[in-house]
Amino acid sequence: MSDGSTGGLRGALARLGASALALVRTRLELAALEFSEEHERKKSWALLVGVAAVAFGFAMLAASAFVVVLFWDTHRLPALAGLVIVYLLTGLVALWRLDVRQRTDPPPFAATLAELERDRQWLAGQIGDRVEK
Repeated sequence: MSDGSTGGLRGALARLGASALALVRTRLELAALEFSEEHERKKSWALLVGVAAVAFGFAMLAASAFVVVLFWDTHRLPALAGLVIVYLLTGLVALWRLDVRQRTDPPPFAATLAELERDRQWLAGQIGDRVEK
């Protein structure tokens, strides 16, 4: 009789356990990598949004002041109303684009979930093959 590490039920179970552990480790490494990438992407996105918001805020403040001063003697209220309408439309368009982007961006960990689904299908096929034999 051969030793348990090379044959028999014990060897088969040990190899199966080692394979399963390697599979789980690979999937966990993939998930960790995706989590890290998503975290960096969100940090970069937040920083860029913050910088853009501050820059556009100052630009809109300066443009607003310019328009109001330009029309101060003749049409100051319509000038202010026009600026309010422009800012409201800009804000609505930005919210609409965020909504579109949120619906079209892939979910986080999509690659990990796809790999786990392939693993599940493969294992279901392997178990089904073993049962049929």
